[in-house]
This record gives sequence, C-alpha cells and structure tokens, in this order.
Amino acid sequence: MRQRRLMPSLVLVLFCLLLFIPLLMGCPGAEGNVAKKLNTEPEISVYFHETKKTERMSIEEYLLGVVAGEMRPDWPVEAYAAQAIVARTFTMDFIATGGTKEEHNTDISTDETEAQAYNADAITPEIRRAVRETKGEVMTYRGRYVKGWFSASCGGQTALAKDGLAYKEREPAYMRSVSCPEAEVIPESELFWTERFSHQEIGQALSKLGKAIGAVSRIAVAERSKESHRATRLKFTGADGEATVPGADFRIAIDPQKMRSIWLTEINHEADGITLEGRGFGHGVGLCQWGAHALAKAGKKPKEIIKHYYPQVKVMKLW
Repeated sequence: MRQRRLMPSLVLVLFCLLLFIPLLMGCPGAEGNVAKKLNTEPEISVYFHETKKTERMSIEEYLLGVVAGEMRPDWPVEAYAAQAIVARTFTMDFIATGGTKEEHNTDISTDETEAQAYNADAITPEIRRAVRETKGEVMTYRGRYVKGWFSASCGGQTALAKDGLAYKEREPAYMRSVSCPEAEVIPESELFWTERFSHQEIGQALSKLGKAIGAVSRIAVAERSKESHRATRLKFTGADGEATVPGADFRIAIDPQKMRSIWLTEINHEADGITLEGRGFGHGVGLCQWGAHALAKAGKKPKEIIKHYYPQVKVMKLW
C-alpha cells in the first residue's frame, strides 16, 4: 500500500511545532536554557547541607546568602551587584536544568560543591541594597541563560571554559578570555600561592582519575593555553608509568583549596615531594570577584562590570 503524502501546509505546521515546543518548555539548547519573563519572583526550595533541612524562600532572599557567602563584607556595592546578576543567572539556569532534585529533591543546595556558597550570617546592608537594585536581572545570550561562571581570582587574565574548567562540551559562543585589573586591589597573599604535595598524595589524586601510576616523582606542563597561561594538560611520571590529564581535572582531584589554580608559574621537584607555585584562585572562567572589586572601585557600574567579563551577553530583567 502506498503511503499518503502529508499536505505541505501540515508539514509546515508540524515543523513549526517542533521548533516552538522547546521554547515553551524551557529546554536546554546549544547555548543553555530559555530565559522567560515571569509575572512574579519565584519561590524555591533550598537544601541546607549543614542542618540537612529544606526551606522554601524567595529567590532574592536566597541570593542574599549567596552574595554574602561568595564575597567579603567590605567590598563596593557595585561588585556585590555584579555578583548578584551572575549568581542569579547561575541559579535560574541550574534550576531549569534540574537543580538538586536527584540529590535532595530540592531546587538548589547551600553546598558550594553542588551549587554556590551560602552564608546568611554575613549579609550586610550593602549586600541587601545590591541584590535589591538588581532584582530579577540575569545574563542572556540569544534569549538563553549563559553559564554563570565566576571565580575568586583569575590571576590577571580570565580563561575560556575549555581551559579553566576542562569543559567537555562546545565552548559557549559568548565566552571570552579578557584581561583583569584585580592586581590593583588584591593582596599578594591572595594573588600568589605555593603548595607542596607528597609523591604519594599526587599518585592518589591520579588514581581518582583512573590513572594509577603509583607515587609520582615528576610533573611537567604538557599543554598551556595561549590566552590565559593555564596548564591545560599535565604530564606525570610515576613509579608504574606515565599519565597525562587535564590540569583542571587534576586540580579538583588533588584538592582545589590547596592547588588554587592551574596557572602554574613554577614546579619544583624535591626528594620528599613536589612544590607547585601559581597565581589566582579558582578556575578563572567568567567573572573574577577580585577584578569586580577593582572595577567597582574605579567607578564602573554593575552592568559595565558584567560586560567586561561577558562582552557578548545582555542583561535581561525577568521579574
């Protein structure tokens, strides 16, 4: 039996529906989830990992604790406001992607390893003002949420996601590596770091990444990003062989609080361990918090700070 051909008009209707349904659902696309204007401010469920309790609160109330947890109590209001826009973007995109439903049956968590830092006890009048003045504002690119990435210190040059985060998906079109003025305000003890690791400690970190080569006696930079100086791939020589892994993955495995960045300036091999020296704190992708401080101190407005780190995005008011 011969198949009947669909009428051209019906084919066109079906095609349009296929394109339009994802927009209605807010499904993630190539550049993220669709940002839709809302009539009212959303209320969200928050899992507090310290008490293991769940609370419901407005998203703006939640963001007060995030900005307080992510920045220091004596910084300019404009820096807080820029952080609020980025954090609100991260939150909305994170929730649209599923949030912490699988882990805690909530929209989000106060555990910074799962989402963002949170500290309601550190909220100041300046932070309240910054969040209030940016109410509902998020970053978008072509009508979709961008990845609200930020770090404490980029070292003076921000990184692309593929370099700073070993991001496995396609590099977002709006990401840029830009120079940063953080050196004007950041203390040297925050900008530069030194940490010694034992041979066994490094070997154990590699084992977490599926590279069991025993105690490591040597580390070398195999690849370095041209834009941001990051050690994007590190080569290790161990008692049982060699291994090469993304620098960002190794940093997480070894302890990101100790290996503060992958912008490595020195690698010193010693009899009882290996000492790494570097600059910056965090992955260095997107907004740099110390840099936002410097730009705010120089008189830049919140949206100007956002555009410095995310030149291609727009700031959209959702509620």
